[in-house]
Amino acid sequence: MSLTPTSAADRARILTEALPYLQRFRGKTIVIKYGGNAMVDDALKQGFARDVVLMKLVGINPVVVHGGGPQIGKLLERIGKKSEFVQGMRVTDRETMDVVEMVLGGLVNKEIVNLINRQGGKAVGLSGKDGGLIRANKMMLTRRSADEKLPPEIVDIGHVGEVKAIDPQLVALLDNAEFIPVIAPIGVGEDGETYNINADVVAGKLAITLKAEKLILLTNTSGVLDREGKLLTGLSVKQVHDLIGDGTISGGMLPKVNYALDAVLSGVRTAHIIDGRVPHAVLLEVFTDEGVGTLIRS
Repeated sequence: MSLTPTSAADRARILTEALPYLQRFRGKTIVIKYGGNAMVDDALKQGFARDVVLMKLVGINPVVVHGGGPQIGKLLERIGKKSEFVQGMRVTDRETMDVVEMVLGGLVNKEIVNLINRQGGKAVGLSGKDGGLIRANKMMLTRRSADEKLPPEIVDIGHVGEVKAIDPQLVALLDNAEFIPVIAPIGVGEDGETYNINADVVAGKLAITLKAEKLILLTNTSGVLDREGKLLTGLSVKQVHDLIGDGTISGGMLPKVNYALDAVLSGVRTAHIIDGRVPHAVLLEVFTDEGVGTLIRS
């Protein structure tokens, strides 16, 4: 079936629109946090894998960091263990940590690796344990007491960590050898203990360490919205601070925006919070003028 003149012109326009982005980002590193609907919808999963393979083929170095909260919850439910959260963080005792490591470092990681490889890429699955990639500190939360005269309560949520340091050597080695790193957000403490770390945090810290061109966070929302629910497509650091200050950015979007801000203020050129429910969201954000989310730049 041949193309009509109109459809042919549309395709040509899309390709020529991508050209300056292909030239600009060749040889650059882009860190992508993969999660949300894009990880559970079959069509979106296939599309994401093709996006990543295409980026690698045109000379960009994509690095994928993935979550897996829903998958962890399902397996815990199957073994009769109830999920418990404090301030949005999963309480992770030793048994739960075993499940987290099995799901993130095994089932989910290898599924993503397989998806990318089936699309013609060369993906390699890693966790933060491999090559000393992610060193972690134990995270302790504080909770305000009902009595304001009392000091905040320290809450131990188990094997939940913060990023202490990232050693980029292994990732750089894979990038230079034409492989695509796929990283599970698991770190190791000085005591040898294993820690579950928020995937957005790992992606942001990795982008900073690798001096990445972009940090892309896939979400289940269209991006940062104003008070009328309209998408804000391009924001400066000052505008983001103003939106946080007046309460426009709040709730579950606030942590993601703060991770994006941290990356931009630490040398990453741009951070993107994009709608992973849109087919080929990553390609659209990187290679088109409009994009499919919110771009934050310094």
